[in-house]
Amino acid sequence: MSISLERIVLSQLNELHDISIQTFEETFADQNTSENMQWYFENTMNIDCIRKELLHPNSDFFWATHQNQTVGYLKLNFNDAQSETVLNNRAFEIERIYIKKEFQGNGFGSELFKLALQIGSEKGYKKMWLGVWELNHKALIFYKKKGLVPFDQHIFQLGNDPQTDILMQLEF
Repeated sequence: MSISLERIVLSQLNELHDISIQTFEETFADQNTSENMQWYFENTMNIDCIRKELLHPNSDFFWATHQNQTVGYLKLNFNDAQSETVLNNRAFEIERIYIKKEFQGNGFGSELFKLALQIGSEKGYKKMWLGVWELNHKALIFYKKKGLVPFDQHIFQLGNDPQTDILMQLEF
């Protein structure tokens, strides 16, 4: 199985908004209240917030496609677009790496991760980082298998639930 990346452009904002909500919900709805999920969609993942992120010159969004089907998406942050000032700004951030539930288990996540590292490398980076919810055991196992190691943590606010994200890094 192989995926290709296509840069997401402003005219695709509504589709990006839809897949952002879909994949976040597929990943986290079972472990969170519907009120907290709705709060997040209204306050952080609304169309205006996503437009602002998409237009940031140091953020890159990509569709992950396989056989003309969108299987997921990727958001990378560089320089001042990063959600945290960590690792002396010598690393880039994978902020979102999502595969639709129906396409999981086919190696697309690994391939998307590899492509993210390739993009970072092409921009001159030798290190990346990301945050993963401490209760997202599937993601923690995935990233540990990829060689990422924890180095810090931060709070991810989901409605009235302050959740702990483990910050992980990888030198490549």
